[in-house]
Amino acid sequence: MTPLLLGFLGLPAVLILIFLRVPIGIAMLAIGVFGSWAVTGSFNPVSAQFKNLAYSTYASYSLSVVPLFLLMGQFATLGGLSAGLFNAAAAWLGHKKGGVAMAAIGASAGFGAICGSSLATAATMGQVALPELKKYGYSGALSTGAVAAGGTLGILIPPSIILVIFAVLTEQNIAKLFMGAFIPGILAAIGYIVVIAIYVRVQPEAGGVRERMPYGQRFRELAKTWPVLVVFLAVIGGIYAGIFTPTEAAAVGAAGTFLIALAARSLDRKTIVEACLATASATAMIFLIVLGAAALNGFLAMSQVPQVMASWVGEQGFNPWVVMVLVLVFYLVMGCVMDSLSMILLTVPIIFPMMSVLDFGLTPDEFGIWFGIIVLIVVEVGLITPPVGMNLFIINSMSPQTRLSETYRGVLPFVASDIVRTAILVAFPPITLWLVWMLY
Repeated sequence: MTPLLLGFLGLPAVLILIFLRVPIGIAMLAIGVFGSWAVTGSFNPVSAQFKNLAYSTYASYSLSVVPLFLLMGQFATLGGLSAGLFNAAAAWLGHKKGGVAMAAIGASAGFGAICGSSLATAATMGQVALPELKKYGYSGALSTGAVAAGGTLGILIPPSIILVIFAVLTEQNIAKLFMGAFIPGILAAIGYIVVIAIYVRVQPEAGGVRERMPYGQRFRELAKTWPVLVVFLAVIGGIYAGIFTPTEAAAVGAAGTFLIALAARSLDRKTIVEACLATASATAMIFLIVLGAAALNGFLAMSQVPQVMASWVGEQGFNPWVVMVLVLVFYLVMGCVMDSLSMILLTVPIIFPMMSVLDFGLTPDEFGIWFGIIVLIVVEVGLITPPVGMNLFIINSMSPQTRLSETYRGVLPFVASDIVRTAILVAFPPITLWLVWMLY
């Protein structure tokens, strides 16, 4: 069996192991090790490669951003920032038809600006928003669908852990990727709010209204969100002002949210230990997957699969836009059965070199940023796509009176909004790149 054929068999072998419930990191690590052995015919070069693999993988300075952003999200949750954001958004929008659900979207967008995890954003906002949505008579389908969709803003609005991983895999600039995600993130939030407005007009019984608040109280609720603004400006503003590197900014953000939680008197020895343990657990899970991906990528490099695929696509003269559509459809299908991080780590090392040889009228740096944001958006759709959208399970478990089928039905209009937005951003790359062009 040729090395190339072994390489092409590697991806389906990983998928089979995943479907057999082998953890994704271990599945990729196993195929990487045994695939490399099959290509070389000996364990000696494989053992020589893998004895330093963990160190060389984790020594990447960029990866230190991951635990810091996770810790920042933990402290932000403990500091009650999610509740403050929701209360402020509800004060301004709650009296409108569907307004409390719109407030959940707005609060999720704000929380996503200080938390780089979609699952954490969904879980945190679910605790705050679902009781209020139930209180004001919102249907289970709209309530769970809106909160699950809002949770995806956690990885789209910077900072984003998935973008950090993509940057490490493709050697892109993290700060430029963060900036490229801003406008798509805002469009996502607006699109979800429009979906809710249409939803409650088509099904008036699905959403209630909250009493109108006086403007004085609205401004008081808005003023309570100043810690979020301070942390966001310190982290993102510090990066673009050249004051901090992304890693230093993440450290500043973690320290800032720690002080906010401390001032809110929501920290004690127990909660600090729990926050650190939750961060360590999530980081260990992510890093195991990263290590497995590094092993698998080593095997694929030996078998020449990425290089052969890139050369073949370049030689065939395919229309670049047709190839892009096929890749995005592939991601949408994969998103129905896999989590976002696994998809990125498993597919980007093969697909990115293949797409890089096609001519989209962009420079290599521009293409890397644009393609990274497009992939992030499609991966985000996977988080709310039945049957295995992770956000759907998290939110549904927090609303036991809502059947999972209702949650599936309620989230479909938001998936449609995501698909429309993806089509717009694919057709018009300057929408994604405009802020990058302005600042760099």
